[in-house]
Amino acid sequence: MAEVLSDPALYTFTGGEPPSVAALEARYRRQLAGPGRPDEQWLNWVIKYEDTLIGYVQATVIDGTAEIAWVIGTAWQGRGFAKEAAQGLVTWLRAQRIGRIIAHVHPDHTASAAVAAAIGLARTDVLEDGEYLWNTADPA
Repeated sequence: MAEVLSDPALYTFTGGEPPSVAALEARYRRQLAGPGRPDEQWLNWVIKYEDTLIGYVQATVIDGTAEIAWVIGTAWQGRGFAKEAAQGLVTWLRAQRIGRIIAHVHPDHTASAAVAAAIGLARTDVLEDGEYLWNTADPA
């Protein structure tokens, strides 16, 4: 994942910069340890295409709401990987009876907005930290 996350272009809309290998190791140790709260779950999956890791999807679940995110390395963007992975995540979450799924998308990130719409989320007018809240309360 260090290679996938090393491209500065990946942070155009989210801000920040590529993490060092040490920072990634620390992040993964924290993820493996879990949130430390009994009412919260951290769910993380890497996305593999052929023999290469190309991105990840994640969800933080609290009180029946899952906040989701997806990241696809720039070399693999535009091929439908984000939509497929995010849809798989939503399908899995709904099978777990998660009642509400949300995501945050930068107003100018049209590709992520298209993914959010394709997986059944609707943009709200709520801006949080410069990103629109996308939401569905439909547990279909």
